[in-house]
Amino acid sequence: MINQRTIASSAEVTGIGIHSGKKVKLKLIPEDVDKGITFVRVDLPHKPEIKANALNVGATENNTMLGEGRDVVHTVEHLISALYGLGVDNIRIEIDGPEVPIMDGSSVSFIFLLKEIGIRNLNKSKKFLIIKEPVVVEHEGKWAKIEPAKVLKIKSTIVFAHPAIKVQAKEFEFNCEAYVKEISRARTFGFMKDVALLKRKGLAKGASLDNAIALDDFKVLNDQGLRFKDEFIRHKILDTIGDLALLGHEIAGKITTYKSGHLVHNLLCRKILANPNCYEVCSAREISKAAEKSFQLPADVLVPV
Repeated sequence: MINQRTIASSAEVTGIGIHSGKKVKLKLIPEDVDKGITFVRVDLPHKPEIKANALNVGATENNTMLGEGRDVVHTVEHLISALYGLGVDNIRIEIDGPEVPIMDGSSVSFIFLLKEIGIRNLNKSKKFLIIKEPVVVEHEGKWAKIEPAKVLKIKSTIVFAHPAIKVQAKEFEFNCEAYVKEISRARTFGFMKDVALLKRKGLAKGASLDNAIALDDFKVLNDQGLRFKDEFIRHKILDTIGDLALLGHEIAGKITTYKSGHLVHNLLCRKILANPNCYEVCSAREISKAAEKSFQLPADVLVPV
């Protein structure tokens, strides 16, 4: 994909927030070049506009929240992941509540919606954030690293003392088709033993077997079981893409994570942005021209066919 993209027409979707338990309506509206992704809280009197940017991330407990004070939107990671997965750079998202609807707990419902309304190219080149030097962050034994690579690659490891998960690791090289097939259907998950504590914190009020994988002390409780044998680590990659997409550009770099979550992902984004020597931003057309030039053969070695 060379050009920036937006959606072909507006669309609406309604659902509940997994943490707030509140019903919310989401409206997706096409935007012009260089507008980025913007949430608008239309239920608040002043209708605040909240940019989807890593430096605008607030709370990160069990979800990624954008904004501050009352002007916030929770649980943006699955929708942002879907937008990145289909290469949508510019979109206005009007929402009449504090949290993006969880849908089925993955990003595939948003993928279906975006494909149904269509995606169109805009008349300006995309920009890529190209990692030039490694960046590492660590927090309480959890860590994430990004290092140079020609495309976006993700290598993630999770560790849970549960017989259905244990240690899971997966490497994923990003492209749109692979994202849709291998990552978008992976659902969020949680443990029944944690539900009471989460609800006391004001979280998981809307969680159910319809929008999350639930586990007791021994097994998965959902009647249909898992969509993938390693669905848990696939969802971690889905979240990682959603969180790192808040850097604001397509990414060329290899991300490695160990037991990471939304906090560690945001710490990595902030450290990248705080160290401009570790990256550069180039247009896709510049990269394409450079690639063509590097593969151009001298005339004296060309063989007629």
